[in-house]
Amino acid sequence: EAAGLVEDGMLLGLGTGSTVACFLLFLAERLNRGELHNILGVPTSLRTAQEARELGIPLTSLAENPVLDLTVDGADEVDSHLNLIKGLGGALLREKIVAQASERLAIMVDESKIVTALCEKTPVPVEVVQFGWEIHEHFLESVGGHPVIRRLPDGEPVTSDNGNYIIDCHFPGGISDPEELEGALAAQAGVVESGFFLGMATRVLVSGEEGVRT
Repeated sequence: EAAGLVEDGMLLGLGTGSTVACFLLFLAERLNRGELHNILGVPTSLRTAQEARELGIPLTSLAENPVLDLTVDGADEVDSHLNLIKGLGGALLREKIVAQASERLAIMVDESKIVTALCEKTPVPVEVVQFGWEIHEHFLESVGGHPVIRRLPDGEPVTSDNGNYIIDCHFPGGISDPEELEGALAAQAGVVESGFFLGMATRVLVSGEEGVRT
């Protein structure tokens, strides 16, 4: 369904994650069959860039093409207003930069990702610079969160493609005002970005037992 949204000549933002990996396969099939021509993709992670190159999907950059027609990505949660939580795959900063450069943002999820309130099922990722990262744990606790820095199996903190750490902040039961929390995070020095994607999605494709609904 998502690959069917792509048209000739489009500049595409290519999201990150297992769902996007499937989308790239279908996109490459359309290219190989000659159904699509002259598309260029901007990857949101090193992983996506590698996957796209292996599939023969031509790539570009925001420096060369600062305005994109469409970004296709996944999400970790979607509420009834099409607000999203993204970033459990660790690419939230680049995903948001590419999404904001796009005229449209199409999101692919399954039914399990639909929630009544953001943070109902998953934490919100918060990307922070390495210097003094510990202070953000105290800040996130002060706003009612339960922060946990993301770590590798050996115990070392996960480092994003941008060289930053990621703190996953849990809010049991969800949050009532994501806009307020997003603003508080943005005002905190050292916080680079959060996984709140509010008012950005223009279409959400939801797969379920009866097929795909929009």
